[in-house]
Amino acid sequence: MSWFKSLGYTELILIGAFVILYGAYLVRMYIVSQRLGTGFGKVVIKLVIRSLYFALLIVALLGPSFGESTQEIKSVGKDIYIAVDLSASMNAFDVQPSRLEKVKFELKKIVSAFNSDRLGLIIFSSEAFVQCPLTYDQSALNLFIETLHTNLVESNGTDFTPALNLALEKLSSKESTITQQKSKVILLISDGEDFGDTTRETAELIEARGIKLFTLGVGTSEGSTIVTRAGVKRDRQGKEVISKLNAKSLKDVATLTDGKYFEINSTKNDVNRLISTISEIEGELRDTRIIDVSTNKYYYFLGLALIFMLLDFLIRINIIRL
Repeated sequence: MSWFKSLGYTELILIGAFVILYGAYLVRMYIVSQRLGTGFGKVVIKLVIRSLYFALLIVALLGPSFGESTQEIKSVGKDIYIAVDLSASMNAFDVQPSRLEKVKFELKKIVSAFNSDRLGLIIFSSEAFVQCPLTYDQSALNLFIETLHTNLVESNGTDFTPALNLALEKLSSKESTITQQKSKVILLISDGEDFGDTTRETAELIEARGIKLFTLGVGTSEGSTIVTRAGVKRDRQGKEVISKLNAKSLKDVATLTDGKYFEINSTKNDVNRLISTISEIEGELRDTRIIDVSTNKYYYFLGLALIFMLLDFLIRINIIRL
């Protein structure tokens, strides 16, 4: 027999309180019975019954497990590559505290939601790089997410194509052990300012491979200034550059692959809806294992305890007879 938990301070305190309080009660009842000349036998019977169901309740609390059985454990999951835009426009603060900082916060929620899937991280601007290959290691992913900043990649404008091509390449290589294309997902996160010329062709190739592409837009239609190390970014005429969310480009890319567009702005956050949508995608069976398990049989002891409690209720003690 094994136990769900060991005898701890809580159980010891309960046992000690029962012994002390019930001991005091017995002494009192014995003194009363001696003074009145009545029997003490039923009190002893009560003691036995109450000690039994109290002990059974303690055993049930500890969670006894016995008997052997087998259980089939199936490992089902998806491969998901997340591409994060690190262009300078992600420093805009129309979404507080900034677009990128908000993305980093929400990414940790996304990573936690898909703990049975393999996730990888791609960073991009005009070029794209794998920041973290597909992995189950959430701690490593969160560490890479925490270190994201716009200086990691050279920013000459945003181009979706390198990031999408890289994600497609990795999901089509031996790095992805999943054979079902429907269990592969690309999540593109950006403010939507795409200056690439071949994004549509790349999206069509992703759609032809049967891979789902979801997009997450970050920013507002009003936009805001962009803060760099040199201060607020300005154009050649010295005017402050205003970066606005271009939702249309992200919607178009998602539509081409039968995916969906989601958004984070100053009043709306679709991340929970995004998580729910990706969760609905069927994962692929990776492996099946048979393990030996034992079941917590606390309910047997709890049932016996309830029977003794009922018996205790039915037995009446009359110390004083009229």
